[in-house]
Amino acid sequence: MTGRQRKSVPVVDAARGTAFDVLRAVDERDAYANLVLPNLLRERGLTGRDAALATEVAYGTLRGRGIYDAILSTNLDRDLSELDPPVIDALRLGAHQILSTRIPPHAAVSTTVDLTRARIGEGPGKLVNAVLRRVSAQDLDAWVDTIAPASSTEPVERLGLQHSHPAWVVRAMLDSLGGDVDELDRALAADNERPEVTLVARPGRAEVAELLQAGARPGRWSPYAAVLTEGDPADLAAVRERRAGIQDEGSQLVALALAAVPLTGSDERWLDMCAGPGGKAALLGGLATGRGARLLAVERQAHRARMVEMALRDDPGGHRVLVADSTEPIPAEPAFDRVLLDAPCTGLGALRRRPEARWRRQPGEVAGLRSLQVRLLRAATDAVRPGGVVAYATCSPHLAETATVVTDVLRDRADVEQLDARSYLPGVPDVGAGPDVQLWPHRHGTDGMYLALLRRT
Repeated sequence: MTGRQRKSVPVVDAARGTAFDVLRAVDERDAYANLVLPNLLRERGLTGRDAALATEVAYGTLRGRGIYDAILSTNLDRDLSELDPPVIDALRLGAHQILSTRIPPHAAVSTTVDLTRARIGEGPGKLVNAVLRRVSAQDLDAWVDTIAPASSTEPVERLGLQHSHPAWVVRAMLDSLGGDVDELDRALAADNERPEVTLVARPGRAEVAELLQAGARPGRWSPYAAVLTEGDPADLAAVRERRAGIQDEGSQLVALALAAVPLTGSDERWLDMCAGPGGKAALLGGLATGRGARLLAVERQAHRARMVEMALRDDPGGHRVLVADSTEPIPAEPAFDRVLLDAPCTGLGALRRRPEARWRRQPGEVAGLRSLQVRLLRAATDAVRPGGVVAYATCSPHLAETATVVTDVLRDRADVEQLDARSYLPGVPDVGAGPDVQLWPHRHGTDGMYLALLRRT
């Protein structure tokens, strides 16, 4: 070829390209990374090291967005928000590889530049190259020391930046931890650790022993839990046949605690008020079937109700799914013996699994969610019979979504008492002073589930 040589099209490796596509889906469509990534891995046939790299780069970039944005901003001659969103994602992806993986910096820079040139253009590729080379001049600890306030003067602000959490989330966690800054450090760090895959053997349909024989190890707290240390859960026959499912141990403990409370009188009618997508309903359904009880699972959104139906379909207990608003009384239904309310919440207890949620959620949403939680819990106490029990749960440590919701409802209900939930989680330590329970990733290895047990007197 004579004259100006045409630049070759850069080759983008499949793992990094997949991670980039996850970031774009999260930004463009408000997609959930834990739903998008598995589908992309299957579609593109990525397994083994390539799948692991795509997962680490995608999830790690989403978790570390706060600190990476701060570092990138110091290396730009303009505001980061002025760049096109795909360029920002490419910079974040490169920054994560440089600062938080074992990938050599020169390789992280060159592969990110190739990706930018192929997916966005030559001009953006030059910018990404220049910025990432400046980022690679220091390691992550040095950058934190450069841009974060000193721990001696502003420890909370420094921890928020160091562990890449929004300030309002950090303050909420600190309040729930009673102001313990050292434990806050551990809690924030745990949110950035990649969680293991926890399975549940659904009672009456599978045994934990089957999951252990397939390569899992026993869970720490739930007798129905097993932890899959490697491989695709869909490769297990019990999972494919819906006799087992993926379910965090904290979620299992909430359902098990509700089922463990002794009742006087009937124990035949169980209710799951916000049942989608069906994980807790499947566990409760199995427990109910074993006792001759029947579960009614209520879900407001029709597509989520269909997911609950799938989870319960093979249970022989004859359980039902109803599409309805749980803030309203259920027509023609007598009172229930046991009621589970796993209320919609910010999901701040599951930031390990949904890393983008820390950036997607806003502090202004808490008030609206709290109002809904109070209305749902009042409806739950109306739905349960005298002598029956209600489990109120959220996947959040935020006090506005947990203990204060229970306090507000109890203030207006002289016929409802709070039980000591710790008594129904035997062997689980460090769950708080009671009577409610707060689980934590750094203490228990579970999602940050909250649990209160109420009995109608």
